[in-house]
Amino acid sequence: MYISQVIKILEFFSSISKCHRFALSFCLFNCVVPVHIPPAPRKEMALFLNKLASLDERKLEQVALGREFHISLGRTVPIRVHQIDSLVTMLRQKLQIQRRYGYIYILFKWEVFVNDDQTRTFVSIEVIAAGLAEITKQIQAVNEVYKLHNLPEFYKDPRPHISVAWALGDISNSLKKVVEEERRRSTFGGSLQKCIFTSKFNGIECRIGNKTHKICKFSEE
Repeated sequence: MYISQVIKILEFFSSISKCHRFALSFCLFNCVVPVHIPPAPRKEMALFLNKLASLDERKLEQVALGREFHISLGRTVPIRVHQIDSLVTMLRQKLQIQRRYGYIYILFKWEVFVNDDQTRTFVSIEVIAAGLAEITKQIQAVNEVYKLHNLPEFYKDPRPHISVAWALGDISNSLKKVVEEERRRSTFGGSLQKCIFTSKFNGIECRIGNKTHKICKFSEE
């Protein structure tokens, strides 16, 4: 009788342990690490997007013209609860040294991207040449922290960009044709050749679930 009770107790604790492990595996939050950029000149962007929308029958949702820009420094990844404190601490340690890059001259071009699961197509401005080296260093720093936490690193050949509009599904081919057509047409007037603006970075944040963790704030100098 005693042995039977002991076995039942052990089975009970074993089932609790299994349920606990099972529950833990689903205690995940989405984690994203962006660098924030204050509003930049929007007039040319708005005009370009309006032309783009008129040339393509699909509806484009403008997502960035009315608020602060951001450039993602890492993938949006699922993270377990017990990893949060460690991840945030290490991101702060790694990215504090980037504060000296308070001002960056950014040259960008219009580009079209599709998300990993091909459910959305984004019209974006891609960072090229000026500013790219500094942002790439920040991406590498985030990659190092992600790797230590067994999280997926950023794309092998990162292409930092700001998404300003999106459409449902993978319509990249049609949008690229429209973008190229409008780019060629506008270049003659010089408007797209002057797609360069001076940007002051506000700082870097890490959003996990509904909570935003301040990673570092760039110097005002």
